[in-house]
Amino acid sequence: MRTELVTTLKRQATELLADVERDREPILITQHGLPSAYLVDVESYELQQQRMAVLEGIARGELAVAEGRVATHAQAKARLARWLK
Repeated sequence: MRTELVTTLKRQATELLADVERDREPILITQHGLPSAYLVDVESYELQQQRMAVLEGIARGELAVAEGRVATHAQAKARLARWLK
């Protein structure tokens, strides 16, 4: 992964944006020698957000199972049948 200074971002924003869009590789932006932000293309960011939503749904499901908040197949089928009427 490429790393750039925040001053480079200020001076060459258009070029850095073009690089990120073309290469689909994030750029780490540093400020005062410390990581400050990642510059990523829109498509990669949106895909990451979709994946995160799926993972959060899985985690909620695992928590529900661990807490005993589950339904039998017959119960789930009956609930869905009411919704689909």
